[in-house]
Amino acid sequence: MKIKAVHMENIRSHKKSVINFTDGFNCLVGGLGTGKSSVLYAIDFALFGEPLGRSYDYLLREGEDRARVILQFTANGKEYAIIRALKRIGNRISQDMDQLRFFENGELVAELKSDAVLEQLFSSLGIDKNIFRRLIWIRQEHLKDILSMTPGERQKRIDELFNLSDYEEAWSSMRPVIRWYESERNSLEKDPDVTQIKDLESRLSEVISEMKMKKDDLRRIKRELLEFEAKLRKTKARLEEFEELRKRNEELRKQESHLQANISAAEQSLRMLKMRIDEEARRIEGIRRLRSSLRRQEDLQRNRLEDIGITRDLPIDKLRDRLEDLRRMISAELGKEETLRSEIKRANQRISSIAEKSRCPLCLQDLSVEYKNRLIMKINGEISENKRMLNEFEEKIKRLEAMHNLLAEIISKIQTIETKVENLREQEESAEKALDEAHRRVEETNMEISHLRAKIASVRSQIRKFDISKIRKEQREYDVIFEKYAGLKSKAQSLEAQTAEISKRIDELKERLEAAKKKVKRLDRVKRMLEISREIRQSYRSIQPKLRRDFILYLERTVQQILDELAGGEGSALQVRIDENYTPIVEGESGYQRSIQNLSGGERTMLAFAYRLGIAQLLMQWRTGHGLQLLILDEPTESLGREDGSINRLAESLSRLKTVEQIIAVTHSEEFADKADYVIWLSKKDNQSIVSS
Repeated sequence: MKIKAVHMENIRSHKKSVINFTDGFNCLVGGLGTGKSSVLYAIDFALFGEPLGRSYDYLLREGEDRARVILQFTANGKEYAIIRALKRIGNRISQDMDQLRFFENGELVAELKSDAVLEQLFSSLGIDKNIFRRLIWIRQEHLKDILSMTPGERQKRIDELFNLSDYEEAWSSMRPVIRWYESERNSLEKDPDVTQIKDLESRLSEVISEMKMKKDDLRRIKRELLEFEAKLRKTKARLEEFEELRKRNEELRKQESHLQANISAAEQSLRMLKMRIDEEARRIEGIRRLRSSLRRQEDLQRNRLEDIGITRDLPIDKLRDRLEDLRRMISAELGKEETLRSEIKRANQRISSIAEKSRCPLCLQDLSVEYKNRLIMKINGEISENKRMLNEFEEKIKRLEAMHNLLAEIISKIQTIETKVENLREQEESAEKALDEAHRRVEETNMEISHLRAKIASVRSQIRKFDISKIRKEQREYDVIFEKYAGLKSKAQSLEAQTAEISKRIDELKERLEAAKKKVKRLDRVKRMLEISREIRQSYRSIQPKLRRDFILYLERTVQQILDELAGGEGSALQVRIDENYTPIVEGESGYQRSIQNLSGGERTMLAFAYRLGIAQLLMQWRTGHGLQLLILDEPTESLGREDGSINRLAESLSRLKTVEQIIAVTHSEEFADKADYVIWLSKKDNQSIVSS
């Protein structure tokens, strides 16, 4: 895997930055807080999407709600791109899955789900989060962590990386399996079916012999049953003929009873119909009397019409027209009355105005006392005349209103009477129809009763012809034969039940015998599996040390090769041997072993770098079939000084390293960056990172 470019939007101090990388030694250089490490955080986020801590607070730029990273890289001859984004919702920052995309050679291969992207990434590159963060990305001050561990902790950590710890777990896991097989073996050896298998075979033979005897008895009884069945069928056939006659006789008696019930019902219905005829006749008479009474009431109301000068025979709609005319006349008179009241009010206002101001209210000229008095007298005369006319209008309105109210009352009463008369007329018609229907049904019921009486006489004549004594004789003969047949059948059923029970016992014994045989077979298999499990467990114990020795041998060669490559042609490289705990042992020129703690700072850095790189190379070769292509270093010069030249030597060593195709280093040391193939400068202005190369 080699990184081509990182696009960052709102990542820490990067508002919008694009950083391109090349093959070889790339170096990001800048002062404190210029955004160097932010580039590495962005690469890690783009690849795996998980925060380095508990949240994404360290990644999203302050004051922003959204951020995005686009990572472009190559691997195995293919070009890839990953797009990941962040969003802030309230106080929580989360990954924006709607923007998640993973491209291979420009084609979308995964999206929206982080698990799908991680699965595709591992399938394409063979690396996961642990490998990247432990071996590929060497974070600040963590370069020498693996050398600082205790031998036991170092062995456990590296065994986990190479999956060698699986063999230890498998060895431990096999012990419960062996115990389980031992428990099953002991249980089977004590199982009653296994210890008594011969007794089961003997009992099965005895039950099979008993079954044969019962079947012979059953066949004999079934032959006798066939003979009695033939006799029973003949007797039953004759009995069925008589039974048909008896059923016919029963049917005739039922018909007789049914016909008698129908006659009684018809006679009861006839009595009810006659009572209904009387009731309907009385009802019609009452309706007619009530109609006459209502007509007399209507005549009284129409006579009242003549009292107010209206023709008594006018229909209701004409009377409503007269009522509407009265309403219009009252409205017109009320309008005239209101006009006179307005005239009187205006006249009083004129008098008040003249008396107060002595000025004509029309022409506004001053008036003499004599003229003013004459004018007031004239206006008072007009007021008196208007009041007289107003009294006449009020009297007329009262007469019209009284006439209107009386006419409205008469119309309401006439309408009520006519409605009642119409309802009574409909009731009378309904009662007359019901009366006619009752007379018709009386005639039909009389005819039905005559017909039923004729039918019941015919049925009684047929019943008297039937003789029941023959049926009783055949029934007694049938009962004797059936009793013998039933006894034989009971014996047969008993034998069948016994054979079924014996058959069930045979099946149970066979099942137990089969189960016992399976248990014996299982016991043999368990014993074999127990032997095999013990051998497998011992194999797990012996495989792990052998594989570890092979890994250590390859790792030792790889680390020495990297150290030689880092030293180049200048001076002698460290000679390293690695023991069974993966602990590097440094040997001097005379073969004297030196402790890691006795190495200089530069030598410890070189050894730690070669050791970490050797493990990464071995792991990548084992998982993907090719070596490590990318190495990321975060402030590798943190513990080195300028005076002893260790920074310069580390930079020169990295520039000579060809084992890794691409190195990306973050540093604040310009001296270190001078040896890089490609330098990216980072600075900061107005709290925003600026990238230049």
